[in-house]
Amino acid sequence: MSLPTIPDITPEISLDCCKTINLLLSSIAMEEIGLSHILNAEAEKLQTFLKKYPCNFHGYLKINESVNKTLRTVVKSQILLQFKLEDVMELSQQSHCHHPPKPHKCCEDKKDCKDDDPFDSSLCYCPNKKKKDCQCPKCRAKEKI
Repeated sequence: MSLPTIPDITPEISLDCCKTINLLLSSIAMEEIGLSHILNAEAEKLQTFLKKYPCNFHGYLKINESVNKTLRTVVKSQILLQFKLEDVMELSQQSHCHHPPKPHKCCEDKKDCKDDDPFDSSLCYCPNKKKKDCQCPKCRAKEKI
């Protein structure tokens, strides 16, 4: 029997530091969502048990132990996620990924352009210009409506 061979695969993935930080933050958010689903499932399990067996004292103790173990595991995961978030925040501060929003062509200077979305500087509105003169994607979209 021969050893398995691994094909020569060289995927080119190019991520800069800011994209990596965004991916790490997304992974933290996804883990938080997963934990919230686990907590919700535990609550539903407990509610179902209480409705089905309203006077089962020994069952209460067993279900309490089960929920307790799950909650302890979720808390442990939360602690690890907190550490991960703190590390990502530190990395973000060191990498200078915070770029100020750029004004649009339709805005004469930065005072004219107000940011609507801090994550997407392409969306802004220009209070000192008429809507028909503004070239912002958001203003043009409103004109079409």
